[in-house]
Amino acid sequence: MLTRFLIYLFVPDYKRPDLQEVRLSYGMLAGFVGIAVNIILFCIKFSIGLISGSVAIAADAVNNLSDAGSAIVTVVGFKLSSLPADNGHPFGHGRMEYVAGVIVAIIIIAVGLDFFKESILRIISPRIVTVDGIALGIIGGTMLLKIWLLFFYRTVGRTIDSKVISAAAFDSLSDLLCTSAVLAAVFFSRFTAFPVDGIAGLAVAAVILIGGVKILRGTINPLVGECPSPMLVEELKENLLSCDGIKGVHDIIIHNYGPNQYFATAHAEVEPHGTLLSVHDMLEAAEEKVASRMPVRLLLHCDPCNLTDPHVNEWRKRLEVAVAEIDGQFKLYDFRLDESGEVRRLHCHLLTPRNYRLSNDEIYTKINDAMHRYDQSVEVKIDFLNTYV
Repeated sequence: MLTRFLIYLFVPDYKRPDLQEVRLSYGMLAGFVGIAVNIILFCIKFSIGLISGSVAIAADAVNNLSDAGSAIVTVVGFKLSSLPADNGHPFGHGRMEYVAGVIVAIIIIAVGLDFFKESILRIISPRIVTVDGIALGIIGGTMLLKIWLLFFYRTVGRTIDSKVISAAAFDSLSDLLCTSAVLAAVFFSRFTAFPVDGIAGLAVAAVILIGGVKILRGTINPLVGECPSPMLVEELKENLLSCDGIKGVHDIIIHNYGPNQYFATAHAEVEPHGTLLSVHDMLEAAEEKVASRMPVRLLLHCDPCNLTDPHVNEWRKRLEVAVAEIDGQFKLYDFRLDESGEVRRLHCHLLTPRNYRLSNDEIYTKINDAMHRYDQSVEVKIDFLNTYV
């Protein structure tokens, strides 16, 4: 209820998260809510940690402070990523959101390392921890606020498909586990001389470090350049194949320049019978259609594909059979049949998995031998390619 109220109050046109300005409002709201909640939690826990002398409670408190710092970075990241394209950044600033995620992850890892060290020292030199029932109850009560923040982050993160906010949701979940461990450790430390407090602090630090590394890996991948989601690729193919005149699509390359900001190229197979102008207009219409339906700016390359000549189709099918005999994963396209000279020449592109068990030369030899069953003089030329999607 509170989540919906905040979204309704602070996100204009909240039902259109695909719009850049609406997405920015969602991100700013999540950041400011995270700052407020985590500062409140830090003040409560750190005060109790100072009074009781518990390193585990103090570690949990500073973890909340780092979460507040992460939320500040989130706000800055969303603001910067919304800046329009300029001469120095013609593809926009959308990747700044991923940069913000990297900074958040580094903050989390730094906090985890610091409290890992402090917890080891506390295990070596234990101290008496004194926390009354009221203080324990207050810390337990803070978990309710963190549970709400977890679901708030999760709702916003899924609504706008944000890696940074989804990372914050995961961080909130790890915070809940940490606080649970701290409460258990502080409670049992009253009944034993065993350094339960230091061990709990060590567990908290480990959870923080693991979460930080996972977030770092998840935000670095889109910066380095990761494979696009299969759903996005299939949606792009479906839209293109629904366009008039396009018979097939291959060689798709998609670059991500921020959430819901994609630049792509693809080869479109078209019949070779139209004029140059008609083919140009056909491909341009397809590009505009994709842009109206998806967050993709597309550039198409024309591949003439003769699908009506029975003789050409016969040799294409023979070559496809030879390829399938090696591996059904292989994909053949850009087939050409040249019979203008004394020798029949077959040319194609062959898409194979990376690091395949057979070398390109071995694959070529198998295909060439298979085609010689039909014509000993036939020449086969294959361009080997790997997929980018």
